[in-house]
Amino acid sequence: MFTPHTKNDVEVMLKSIGAEKIEDLFKVIPEQFRYPDLSLAPRLTEMEAVAELENIASANGTTKDFLSFLGAGAYDHYIPAAVDNLLQRGEFYTAYTPYQPEISQGTLQAIFEFQSLICRLTGMDVSNASHYDGATAAAEAVILATGHFRNKRKKVLLSRALNPQYRQTIRTYMQTDETLQILGDDAETGTNIKNLIAQIDNDTALVMVQYPDFFGRIIDYKELIETAHAHGALVAMAVNPTALGLLTPPGDLGADIALGEGQPLGIPLSFGGPWLGFFAVKNALLRKIAGRLVGETTDVEGKLAYVLTLTAREQHIRREKASSNICSNQGLMTLAATIYLSVLGKHGFKQVSNLCYQKAHYAAEQIASIDGFEVMFPETPFFHEFVVKCEQPVDELLEHLLEHDIFGGYKLENDYPELQNCFMLAVTEKISREDIDYLCDVLGEVDHD
Repeated sequence: MFTPHTKNDVEVMLKSIGAEKIEDLFKVIPEQFRYPDLSLAPRLTEMEAVAELENIASANGTTKDFLSFLGAGAYDHYIPAAVDNLLQRGEFYTAYTPYQPEISQGTLQAIFEFQSLICRLTGMDVSNASHYDGATAAAEAVILATGHFRNKRKKVLLSRALNPQYRQTIRTYMQTDETLQILGDDAETGTNIKNLIAQIDNDTALVMVQYPDFFGRIIDYKELIETAHAHGALVAMAVNPTALGLLTPPGDLGADIALGEGQPLGIPLSFGGPWLGFFAVKNALLRKIAGRLVGETTDVEGKLAYVLTLTAREQHIRREKASSNICSNQGLMTLAATIYLSVLGKHGFKQVSNLCYQKAHYAAEQIASIDGFEVMFPETPFFHEFVVKCEQPVDELLEHLLEHDIFGGYKLENDYPELQNCFMLAVTEKISREDIDYLCDVLGEVDHD
């Protein structure tokens, strides 16, 4: 272990706290626990250690070894080689979110480009530099909305078809506000949103929906948005960014806030992270947005320059007006998303979206024709996820698929008890027609007795 302190440094520090030796610092620990004998394996050479770690890692199933139809917020998309090639350049890979940012023009420009792309993608006016993930971004939307109304409005409505992890994270963030009501859990999982609309009133600060929703369905939110605005409430839409290659962006639909998980934008699954949360708003909420915001300006010599601007944060001026204490962003992940979107371009991104849509619909048609399987919500259009009901327990079905090297989907009844024996499949551009046919062949082998 490397310790940077010299012997003299140690003596000075001990003297300043009134201790004679380092061992004195541990007197509060019972003597029998201070220096226990550890049963450690013999030390290994580098070559042996690498072999051991690779052996441990081989126990994990990955999308390189299995066909993946898993989704529910995390998607196995193809990532062009250029993304990692550029991302792993030393000047990008080692850069940290700067606390004196104006000296890091490259980092600020990359963030500015990310913000610009998110605005174009979502149809919103302003994007921040990102949050930690989609669930964090959802929670920040609630904080923004309640702060926007100076905590005078005490209701937040969350669609039951909003990602369960987002709903849980929001409740965790807001648990200290005992006066805030978080409603919507009694809404139906079907496509009728009349129940949610009926709960909107003049005490509602925010209505949050998902687009496409958690089950992959494309819902018409026109009436909901109009009703919310008629009562003065804000509307936030959690969106799948890939779907925006085909669907009308939330800004054009009238949403006040657009947020979501940026993992589909060139970021690997990585067993759950790191990912990024994107967050964009209309101009009216510009000064309420949390986190970092990079703007474009000119320096004293008239040259183009980038700066942190407008936002009130706990480390900035106007910090008493800050809507959130979040003070960082996912710099490396936003760079990955920026490179991904730039490499694909407008037409390439639309092509990815269209491939996801077409392949998912082919899969749904084929699965619906197999005895013992039913595609749920057939009357509602969907993007690239859909719900399937089977005649046997989902755990048994998923185990059967796993035996054939297939990650078979997301079990829904843990989050939605009424959807017993239902699972959700996601189909991305990486899945071929042959992969779908193989999935159907394996499903056709299932014994329904």
